[in-house]
Amino acid sequence: MALYDVPAPAKINLFLHVTGRREDGYHLLQTAFRYIDLCDTLNFDIRRDGRIEREMAGMAGLEADDDLVVKAARALQRATGTPLGAQISYRKRIPAGGGLGGGSSDAATTLIALNRLWATGLSRQELMALALPLGADVPVFIYGRPAFAQGVGEDLSPLELPPERAYLVVQPPQHVPTAAVFASPDLTRNSPCIKIAVFADWQQINATGPGRAKPHAMGQGSLALFGRNDLEPVVFAKYPRVAAAHDWLTRQGMHARMSGSGACLFVEFVTMKEAVLRRQQIIGKISGDEDAAVVQGVWACPGLADHPLRHWIRS
Repeated sequence: MALYDVPAPAKINLFLHVTGRREDGYHLLQTAFRYIDLCDTLNFDIRRDGRIEREMAGMAGLEADDDLVVKAARALQRATGTPLGAQISYRKRIPAGGGLGGGSSDAATTLIALNRLWATGLSRQELMALALPLGADVPVFIYGRPAFAQGVGEDLSPLELPPERAYLVVQPPQHVPTAAVFASPDLTRNSPCIKIAVFADWQQINATGPGRAKPHAMGQGSLALFGRNDLEPVVFAKYPRVAAAHDWLTRQGMHARMSGSGACLFVEFVTMKEAVLRRQQIIGKISGDEDAAVVQGVWACPGLADHPLRHWIRS
């Protein structure tokens, strides 16, 4: 038995507000998660000897014991007592250290797929509880829907987002370690809390009709975004190539925002056609000139209404 070409989608944070810090050091956040169609793919073959083995393409230097995919598989084994194992292979497309949740998404897809392959029968809530110790973002991908998140990211509520949205995702040539950003003394931690209804109302007010939205004042088809990402000032000050990429996109007439703790930036559009056109323009500008050092990778991808594996789990 096997499951092949199982997707693990990236996420973006449409906004990210840091509202406080707990005594144990964890930060309190409010954010909106959306899945996008930029996916890693995983293959799972059942093993009868109980071993978890993995092969990986596109991400060298990660030891098996440190791999969230392996940790997720072993966590499901322990929780269910299954004697089965798995041979796992996967290919990375989501940039590592980009704020797009690639490792967390791979772990969530592993839990969902092996729960199905091993017939362990855990519910969505049981899988989310199993996922949380692996990382704060892992339950988001098991949740299966766009989500408004609070607390340390574990308090999730469903969001209704416009289905026709596309995203230009830009990877600067710099890695940003998440822990260093949150540990910075320059990070403000006092953004006022908002209600989910405020975000929903903002979306409604800024829509100009079915499937339409108001472009940012700069024009060029990119859309205004709610709120802000409170981590941007820290990242831009400490990681100049991320700031340079953001400034470069601004000069091209686009309203860019950092996802998570970076380094990747995204721009929202109404249609995929607009996102693809802007990607082509960026590739043309960075080919063979001094701007090439600003951008390492660029993708155009649609927003997803739901996680592609949402219905693999009983609620």
